Amino acid sequence: MAQRKGCLIGCGVALVLGIGLLAALFLGVGKMLDVADKTLVDPKVYASVRVGDPEGEVRAKLPSGESFVKSALKEGGPAEPAGSVCAWYVSSDDKASEEVLRFCFKDGKLAEKAQYHMK
Repeated sequence: MAQRKGCLIGCGVALVLGIGLLAALFLGVGKMLDVADKTLVDPKVYASVRVGDPEGEVRAKLPSGESFVKSALKEGGPAEPAGSVCAWYVSSDDKASEEVLRFCFKDGKLAEKAQYHMK
């Protein structure tokens, strides 16, 4: 009887750990999809905007860009223009993986756009 109880306890612990692992995996995949949804930009969008375009028009073509990877995207890029507010994205082009697309705005206009490889 004691041996049977030990087996049941062991199976219960394994079941709880398995469910916890599946939940963590599910949340991790969800987080990655959320990041992709908020940070991926088609290179055609990057090419279509020009310095001097109104900020509202440019931002309407871009996802929010707010994710936990924002700080990693900032690293290794050129210096930000003084007095500007920048947004960082990842190129959705499979061939240009790890390609960062940066848009900087100042005085209601696109002041600069930059493309560089993530470090």
